Amino acid sequence: MRQSGIASGPISDELVAPAAAAELVLGRYRFDVTKRALVMGILNRTPDSFFDHGAYFALDDLLRRAEGLVAAGADLLDVGGVKAGSGPVVTLDEELERVVPTVEALAQRFDVPISVDTWNATVAEASYAAGAVLGNDISGFGDPRYLAVAAAAGAGVVATHIRLKPRVDDPNPTYPHDDVVGAVEDFLARALDQAVATGVRRASVILDAGLDLGKTTPQSLELLRASDRLARLGAPLLLSASNKDFLGRMFDLPVTERNEASLAAVALGVSLGCRIVRVHDVAGSRAVCATIAAILDQ
Repeated sequence: MRQSGIASGPISDELVAPAAAAELVLGRYRFDVTKRALVMGILNRTPDSFFDHGAYFALDDLLRRAEGLVAAGADLLDVGGVKAGSGPVVTLDEELERVVPTVEALAQRFDVPISVDTWNATVAEASYAAGAVLGNDISGFGDPRYLAVAAAAGAGVVATHIRLKPRVDDPNPTYPHDDVVGAVEDFLARALDQAVATGVRRASVILDAGLDLGKTTPQSLELLRASDRLARLGAPLLLSASNKDFLGRMFDLPVTERNEASLAAVALGVSLGCRIVRVHDVAGSRAVCATIAAILDQ
């Protein structure tokens, strides 16, 4: 699909199915998420990313990539130093070396919130000191220090559902009564309460159903279709579907041919109440969000 000027223009103020939470606070940044879908650009400082295969592992390359994402309209940047899937062991020192200087460089160069994609509290803590304002934790707060570290820094957190642990294969996940939506809904509700009880500001908690993380393709699709239900839990809902395997499996698509499917998932998710979309294609995702808003605003 041809990209028009709509991709770089402002997103309309009206979207269908407003999220239950009206405000998202990330450090000094405040967003009204009943009226905007935020686009989070993905930055992988990993040599074995499933999508870019280490194309941005060198810091200079990653900073050029970040510049392009911001120019395309990214509202947030999410940087990670360890991929979610299985692979070679990455030590704590290696993750710190990959992530912390990157966060510091991004925070100095760009006036957008910086998110750190880590499940390690030590990495999160160092990243907050370097300028990050959000901890994107796919482990569901598996590190017992994670929430306390975020609360002390005044940072936000992403509470993500995962059935086992990051980097652990889960090929045949099952859920009680075959109710994946109910299980994820209960998990996220508890995680939201846990974060608030630990001292994280309620307006700084984001929820993520964790598509592909311990879910089969039908389970991930069921969760995507249930985004409106999950959006009513009382916190902004993040959709992380970009180029993921569940999209590829539907039509046997390699990772290099999943962009249209990813944009379709963005369109459905936003129309059902997702208020942050974590994506590789920032310009395309902004175009989709703006088009949906324009259609619904007529």
